[in-house]
Amino acid sequence: MRAGTSFKHPHLPAILAEPPADGLFFEVHAENYMGAGGPPHRMLTTLRERHALSLHGVCMSIGAPGLLDPRHLARFRDLVLRYQPALVSEHLAWSSHGGTFFNDLLPLPYTRATLERVCEHIDQVQEAIQRPLLLENPATYVAFASSTMGEAEFIRAVARRTGCGLLLDLNNVFVSAANHGYSAAGYLDAFPLEQVGEIHLAGHSEQRDDEGAPLLIDSHDRAVAPPVWDLYRSVIDRIGPVPTLIEWDSDLPDWPTLRAQAQAACRVMQQEAHHATC
Repeated sequence: MRAGTSFKHPHLPAILAEPPADGLFFEVHAENYMGAGGPPHRMLTTLRERHALSLHGVCMSIGAPGLLDPRHLARFRDLVLRYQPALVSEHLAWSSHGGTFFNDLLPLPYTRATLERVCEHIDQVQEAIQRPLLLENPATYVAFASSTMGEAEFIRAVARRTGCGLLLDLNNVFVSAANHGYSAAGYLDAFPLEQVGEIHLAGHSEQRDDEGAPLLIDSHDRAVAPPVWDLYRSVIDRIGPVPTLIEWDSDLPDWPTLRAQAQAACRVMQQEAHHATC
């Protein structure tokens, strides 16, 4: 596995028309495949016969104050068993509370109490799927005054206590750093890069907040921005080739355009680490 893209159903004919490319993999959101069968599973089965998969959860609510939903966790476990993905990941976020689901990945206060809860939930997921989970750093737009540790410090503590791996989303790093006014490079200096098992790259959009200041949005609707590529080069230079996923979820381009973004990641790995084939 070298570089991959989000799998979108309209791209399947073009993907199948090409010879299977060495190192190309696809990420799918687990929640889109939690039914028992039908066209989504037929397409995913066809894709899995040719390419490795990365299974990415978006609704586990790892940071929620309550218990994990046992039905959701069971469906997630069953997908892992069914498709045997090369990588399995979830977000450091919460999206449900008291039986209500919020269609967003909401931020957490970085406190000792939150740390205990997140570690307990990750242990529960890893016990269910019988393999390490990769935990993704979030894109955030607000910070909690109650936080007693930085995000990178918090993530390091989670990885140390649970043995989970990390999914380093560099667009999230860039977006959060810009929104909160800190250095993305400084964040990466504090981040446990040795635990990174996958990297995400994506595009972002720019808005303005109520005071007219720039506000970056992790929109996944365009090509990866040049400064995010710069962060990627710096990370690959430090840790070597890591499976890298291009996220593009709306305003979809054609398959050759998306494939070209993955090929660009391959070139970075070749140029910086001198040993990756694409």
